[in-house]
Amino acid sequence: MLPVRFHITKDGSHSLYSETFGQYYHNPNGAIEESIHVFFNHSGLLEALQEQRPISIFEMGFGTGLNLLLLLNFIKQFRYTSPITFESVEAWPIHPNQALELNHAGLIGDASFGEVILTIFKQLHEGSQAIINIGNCAITVHKCRFDALIPKNTPYTHFFHDAFSPEVNPDLWTPQVFKTLADRGTQDAVLVTYGASSAARASMAVGGWKIARAPGALGKREMTVAGLSENTVSKYSPLNTEKLINRWEKGDFAAQLVGNRINHPLQPG
Repeated sequence: MLPVRFHITKDGSHSLYSETFGQYYHNPNGAIEESIHVFFNHSGLLEALQEQRPISIFEMGFGTGLNLLLLLNFIKQFRYTSPITFESVEAWPIHPNQALELNHAGLIGDASFGEVILTIFKQLHEGSQAIINIGNCAITVHKCRFDALIPKNTPYTHFFHDAFSPEVNPDLWTPQVFKTLADRGTQDAVLVTYGASSAARASMAVGGWKIARAPGALGKREMTVAGLSENTVSKYSPLNTEKLINRWEKGDFAAQLVGNRINHPLQPG
């Protein structure tokens, strides 16, 4: 368990600050607002829930469990009845006692979802994974490094890339990581992340993704939306994927991805 401290963000919701990585788990201007903006408003997930389309989600970095909690709330809000899969990985889960202190469920208005998150952290504290079914949602959270993960055979429609930034955790922003994710995606899969650096986007492009910029959350100018086809990202501001790949191959971004490496096992945070 890595040392963290609690922080109240500007929308009143909790975040955590990682002493090891020197970063917040969420945007200090609003944890809940940022998560909704990045992972739900710009992933097409809300439309998929409303239209009862098949959904399977892979998340890089379970963190506080906020994205799952919001997903469960939207499933309830939109009365989504189709089967849905949520799979996540976290190398260093927080302690159940820390999860108990988080105020996310109370702010969203359903304490039962907080119990779900607490149950997951208790299972992770005791073993290598947590498996729980909530209605039509099958949830699996792995406690391991991403490169040690044995994934399900499920093809994923949505990817939440929510690791600590490439400046401090570059191992989770490499072309191989993004290629691994692409290989697990459906033809119309979408990957969303708060990250917007040219280096991260070039790494995604080398990994097989088409890249677009979208408005950032709460003071951040941009975020990134990626898809496995041009059509998936066409409603945003598509970038020149070939140009990004060429710049990567020339080594334009090498220093950005290795300059601040922390000598610590992977932490999807």
